[in-house]
Amino acid sequence: MLREVLRAKPDLTRTNRYGGIALIPAADRGHLPYVHELLATTKINVNHVNNLGWTALLEAVILGDGGSTHTEIVRELLPHGADRSLGDKNGVTPLQHAHQLGYTTMVRLLEAPAGRK
Repeated sequence: MLREVLRAKPDLTRTNRYGGIALIPAADRGHLPYVHELLATTKINVNHVNNLGWTALLEAVILGDGGSTHTEIVRELLPHGADRSLGDKNGVTPLQHAHQLGYTTMVRLLEAPAGRK
Protein backbone atom coordinates (compact mmCIF):
# COMPACT_ATOMS: atom_id res chain seq x y z
CA MET A 1 0.00 0.00 0.00
CA LEU A 2 2.79 2.42 0.85
CA ARG A 3 4.37 1.92 -2.57
CA GLU A 4 1.13 3.03 -4.20
CA VAL A 5 0.92 6.08 -1.95
CA LEU A 6 4.53 6.99 -2.74
CA ARG A 7 3.82 6.77 -6.49
CA ALA A 8 1.47 9.74 -6.00
CA LYS A 9 4.44 11.74 -4.65
CA PRO A 10 2.86 12.82 -1.35
CA ASP A 11 4.34 15.69 0.63
CA LEU A 12 6.55 13.79 3.07
CA THR A 13 7.35 16.98 4.97
CA ARG A 14 3.79 17.07 6.33
CA THR A 15 3.65 16.50 10.05
CA ASN A 16 1.27 14.78 12.43
CA ARG A 17 -0.11 16.23 15.67
CA TYR A 18 3.26 15.61 17.35
CA GLY A 19 5.15 17.46 14.63
CA GLY A 20 6.59 14.24 13.27
CA ILE A 21 6.93 13.11 9.67
CA ALA A 22 5.84 9.63 8.50
CA LEU A 23 9.22 8.06 9.27
CA ILE A 24 8.98 8.76 12.99
CA PRO A 25 5.79 6.83 13.84
CA ALA A 26 6.83 4.05 11.46
CA ALA A 27 10.09 3.72 13.41
CA ASP A 28 8.56 3.82 16.87
CA ARG A 29 5.77 1.36 16.04
CA GLY A 30 8.14 -1.15 14.49
CA HIS A 31 6.89 -0.92 10.90
CA LEU A 32 10.17 -2.06 9.37
CA PRO A 33 8.87 -2.44 5.78
CA TYR A 34 7.53 1.13 5.88
CA VAL A 35 10.80 2.47 7.28
CA HIS A 36 12.72 0.59 4.60
CA GLU A 37 10.47 1.86 1.80
CA LEU A 38 10.52 5.47 3.00
CA LEU A 39 14.30 5.44 3.23
CA ALA A 40 14.79 3.69 -0.10
CA THR A 41 12.38 5.62 -2.27
CA THR A 42 12.23 9.14 -0.93
CA LYS A 43 14.35 12.03 0.12
CA ILE A 44 12.95 12.08 3.61
CA ASN A 45 14.64 14.02 6.40
CA VAL A 46 15.91 11.15 8.52
CA ASN A 47 16.91 13.64 11.25
CA HIS A 48 13.59 15.48 11.49
CA VAL A 49 12.89 16.41 15.12
CA ASN A 50 9.29 16.29 16.33
CA ASN A 51 7.63 18.45 19.01
CA LEU A 52 8.85 16.05 21.71
CA GLY A 53 12.44 16.66 20.59
CA TRP A 54 12.80 13.16 19.17
CA THR A 55 14.01 11.82 15.82
CA ALA A 56 13.06 8.49 14.25
CA LEU A 57 16.27 7.02 15.71
CA LEU A 58 15.42 8.20 19.21
CA GLU A 59 11.86 6.90 18.92
CA ALA A 60 13.01 3.50 17.66
CA VAL A 61 15.17 3.20 20.79
CA ILE A 62 12.96 4.90 23.40
CA LEU A 63 9.56 3.62 22.30
CA GLY A 64 10.78 0.34 20.83
CA ASP A 65 11.07 -2.86 22.78
CA GLY A 66 14.74 -3.53 22.05
CA GLY A 67 13.80 -6.59 20.01
CA SER A 68 14.84 -7.62 16.54
CA THR A 69 12.41 -5.40 14.63
CA HIS A 70 13.35 -2.16 16.36
CA THR A 71 17.01 -3.15 16.18
CA GLU A 72 16.67 -3.61 12.41
CA ILE A 73 15.05 -0.18 12.19
CA VAL A 74 18.07 1.32 13.95
CA ARG A 75 20.29 -0.62 11.53
CA GLU A 76 18.32 0.83 8.57
CA LEU A 77 18.37 4.42 9.84
CA LEU A 78 22.10 4.71 10.49
CA PRO A 79 23.45 4.29 6.93
CA HIS A 80 20.77 6.71 5.72
CA GLY A 81 22.30 9.48 7.79
CA ALA A 82 20.53 9.19 11.12
CA ASP A 83 22.58 11.36 13.45
CA ARG A 84 23.40 9.26 16.50
CA SER A 85 24.65 12.38 18.31
CA LEU A 86 21.26 14.13 18.23
CA GLY A 87 19.91 13.87 21.74
CA ASP A 88 16.44 14.44 23.10
CA LYS A 89 15.39 17.73 24.73
CA ASN A 90 17.55 16.79 27.71
CA GLY A 91 20.55 16.00 25.53
CA VAL A 92 20.30 12.25 26.08
CA THR A 93 21.51 10.48 22.92
CA PRO A 94 20.10 7.31 21.37
CA LEU A 95 23.19 5.45 22.63
CA GLN A 96 22.63 6.64 26.19
CA HIS A 97 18.96 5.62 26.03
CA ALA A 98 19.90 2.20 24.64
CA HIS A 99 22.40 1.74 27.49
CA GLN A 100 19.80 2.76 30.09
CA LEU A 101 17.24 0.37 28.60
CA GLY A 102 19.67 -2.54 28.36
CA TYR A 103 19.39 -2.90 24.57
CA THR A 104 22.84 -4.40 24.00
CA THR A 105 22.52 -5.02 20.26
CA MET A 106 21.37 -1.46 19.68
CA VAL A 107 24.25 -0.24 21.81
CA ARG A 108 26.70 -2.11 19.58
CA LEU A 109 25.12 -0.61 16.46
CA LEU A 110 25.19 2.88 17.89
CA GLU A 111 28.80 2.52 19.07
CA ALA A 112 30.05 1.21 15.73
CA PRO A 113 31.94 3.67 13.56
CA ALA A 114 29.82 5.26 10.84
CA GLY A 115 29.57 2.99 7.84
CA ARG A 116 29.86 -0.23 9.89
CA LYS A 117 26.92 -2.29 11.07
